[in-house]
Amino acid sequence: MNRSAIQTNDFFVQQLVYIEDHIKELTNLYISSTPIQERLKHFFSLYSLEVEDLIKVHQRKGSNSFFPKVLIGTKVTVMYDEDNETEDYIICFPEQSDPDSGFISFLSPVGRQLLLKQIGETLSLKIPTGELMMTIREISYAGHLLDVKLNET
Repeated sequence: MNRSAIQTNDFFVQQLVYIEDHIKELTNLYISSTPIQERLKHFFSLYSLEVEDLIKVHQRKGSNSFFPKVLIGTKVTVMYDEDNETEDYIICFPEQSDPDSGFISFLSPVGRQLLLKQIGETLSLKIPTGELMMTIREISYAGHLLDVKLNET
């Protein structure tokens, strides 16, 4: 496995440890920021299983270029169906959020709707002024950008 793949897997392992260590606070944030009808039972367990599956795939393939779903630490490129414009978002933890720079919390309204979505998936993004149709065009690793962001705070 190359150095980049090891660093990527380390990032996701550290993410799982962080979630486990802060599960109570994160669950409280999830509950307080997510409308009742959008809440998933066992959200963090489901999320952790997705991350564990990704780590296994990366270890098996010896590569870290495969990101089938939007996770914390990934950059997602979306295309708005109405005007074919694209936009990048980096999904992060709440304390790393900086929407003006494209860093959005996984608990924000947009981040929450993108999390665990797949490449090619089309969704109706609910925003305060209505809904926007968008398609997930690309998902890539961005954990190295979050490491820098954590060091800045």
